[in-house]
Amino acid sequence: MSTLRAHAATLLEWLPRPLDPVRSIKLKISILLVASGVTGLLYFWLNEGWIPPTTATVAVLGAVFVSQVLGHGMTRPLRDMTTAARAMARGDYSRRIRVTARDEVGELSRAFNQMSADLDAADRNRRELIANVSHELRTPIAALQAVLENVVDGVSSADPATLRTALAQTVRLSRLVTELLDLSRIDAGAQPLVRERIDLAELFDEVVAEAGVNAVGAGRSVRFTTAVGTAAVVADRERLHQVLVNLLDNAARHGPADGNVWLTAARTHAGLALEVRDEGPGIAVAERDLVFRRFTRGEKARGGGTGLGLSIARWVVELHGGTIAVVDSHRGCRIRITLPTDPPTVAAPTGTRPT
Repeated sequence: MSTLRAHAATLLEWLPRPLDPVRSIKLKISILLVASGVTGLLYFWLNEGWIPPTTATVAVLGAVFVSQVLGHGMTRPLRDMTTAARAMARGDYSRRIRVTARDEVGELSRAFNQMSADLDAADRNRRELIANVSHELRTPIAALQAVLENVVDGVSSADPATLRTALAQTVRLSRLVTELLDLSRIDAGAQPLVRERIDLAELFDEVVAEAGVNAVGAGRSVRFTTAVGTAAVVADRERLHQVLVNLLDNAARHGPADGNVWLTAARTHAGLALEVRDEGPGIAVAERDLVFRRFTRGEKARGGGTGLGLSIARWVVELHGGTIAVVDSHRGCRIRITLPTDPPTVAAPTGTRPT
C-alpha cells in the first residue's frame, strides 16, 4: 500500500500545471469553468452533431460572470494576506485577515492571523528584551565605573566596603549574562542535566550565603531561615542552586528591607517539596501563572529585571520532571517546587536552622 501511495504521489508531481502562468486565481476559476463548459458542448456536438450557438454563448458568459462574482469573495482573503505579508516584510505585524469562510482558505486565514500575532509578540518581546537588558546592564556598569573612578582618583580607598560594592555590581552583571545564556539554551532545546545526589542542608547553606551577599549589595538586611533535616535529592546541583538563588533574590527584593525569607524542604506524596516564602505583598491569583512567562516583569509580574529569571526557573524544574507554582499563603508570596523522587530520597525536615 505504501509503495502504491508513493507511485501515486510521484505521478501527481509530474502532472502538468498549465494555469501556473495566470496571475489571477479568479481568472483561473473562469478558465476552469469555460474549459469544462466547452468540453461538455464538444461532447454534445460529437454525439448530437449540433450546438445551439446563442444558448452556448450565453451559458459560457454566464459561467464567467458567476465565477467572477463568487471568486471575489473566495480570493479576497488571499489578496489581504498578500498585502499583510508585504507589510510584515516592512516590520508591520499588526494587520489581520477578516475570516468568514470555513473552507481551506478560511483555515489558512486563521493560521495566518495566528502567525501574525506570534510574530508581533516575538517582535515586541525582542524590543522589550533589548530595552530591559540595556537598562539592566547600564545600572551595574555605571555603578561599577563610579566605584573604580573614585578609587583611581583617590576619592575613596580600596577598602573592603568599596570592594564589596564593586563585587555586588559584578555579581549582578554575571547573573544577567547567565540568564541570557540560559535563554539561548532554552531556544536551542533541552539542556542535558548532570544528576548527582545532593545534600539539601549543604545546598541550602550555599544558596543562602549567596543570596545574603546579594541582599547586602542591594542595601537590604534580610534574614534567611532554612528548614531541612538530612534530606537529599538526585538532581543537577548547579541548576538547582541557580533556581533557589533566583527565588531567594526575588523574595528578598519584594519583601521588606529588614524582613524574613524562609527556605524549606519536605517530603510529600508528590515528591520533594522545596518552598520559598517571604513577607511581601504576595501575588494575585489571576497573575500567578504570568510570573513564569518569559519577559514578564514589573510589580504585578513579580519577576522584575529582564523578566527571565522565573521563566528559566520553570525551565530547569521541568527538565527535572517537576513543577513550580505560586501557592496560597496567608501572608506574602509562597513558591513551591515539587521534584520527583524515584526512589524516595528525601526525609521530612527535623528542625529549623536560622542563618
